[in-house]
Amino acid sequence: MTAMQQTFRLNDDTAIPAVGFGTYLVSNDDAPEAVSSAISNGYRHIDTAAAYQNEEAVGAGIRAGLQATGLARDAIFVTAKLWPGNPAWGDTPKSHDQTVAECDASLAKLGLDYTDLYLIHAPYGGPERIAQWRALLELKQMGKARSIGVSNFNQGHLDEIKLAGLPMPDANQIELHPWSQKPELISYMTENGIAPIAYSSLVPLSTWRTQEGQDSAKTDAMKADESVFTQMAAKYGVSEAQLLLRWGVQNGYAVLPKSLNPDRMRQNIDLAGFQIDDADIASIKTMDRGEGVAWASGDPSTAA
Repeated sequence: MTAMQQTFRLNDDTAIPAVGFGTYLVSNDDAPEAVSSAISNGYRHIDTAAAYQNEEAVGAGIRAGLQATGLARDAIFVTAKLWPGNPAWGDTPKSHDQTVAECDASLAKLGLDYTDLYLIHAPYGGPERIAQWRALLELKQMGKARSIGVSNFNQGHLDEIKLAGLPMPDANQIELHPWSQKPELISYMTENGIAPIAYSSLVPLSTWRTQEGQDSAKTDAMKADESVFTQMAAKYGVSEAQLLLRWGVQNGYAVLPKSLNPDRMRQNIDLAGFQIDDADIASIKTMDRGEGVAWASGDPSTAA
């Protein structure tokens, strides 16, 4: 089974490809060609969000990719995300009705009738979090989202849904890599049938977010330890990126690498030819450093 064919189950009707194409920080100028190229190079999952401000360009790339490959819409898994609002930024949290309208707006921009996975992008909704989640449940019933979930939610945020007596999310998209393994959260999600989707899988790369305008919170200690992954990748005859992505897939996480380089696109999805051995998996397990660098969710009260 190749990486592009491997999937992880989200619910009875939906499975997510193990390797998807992320579009965060992909510009509107680059997105159509990048997404189309990704599809032509075997990617069957495209991940975007209202907050990325590139949905129309991503939609154009999806259409071009389908046309170039002759694939039908149902061959491509598309993830979109609600921006829930953030009071700390003077951004009023979305209500139930606004959440439904935001999904409709994203579908219109993407040029799609439905999204395969619709997520609440962050737990910023405060008192509206449950109203937003109820809206996603309705969107699923209406067929506008085949699966629904959240992103950047911690256990406290997920417990809110459980305590409200509502169905739990199909997935939680969170920062996951050897430096941020979140074992307690992953255990809780497993117990509650919530699939983990990993973003920022490539944080340990020496080249992660080094371009102008791309913020990085990597510490000097992290930068000093980057060589361990170079050495481990050499052992398997693969790139650092392939090693880090394989670690995610081997742990059961869908991953979302991003590259505008077609050669690197192909490399990032080519993960089926090697297996990280038990000794290296055990070694990586000791590298966990907590919350990570791309996101810190906090507890429900502070995230309100």
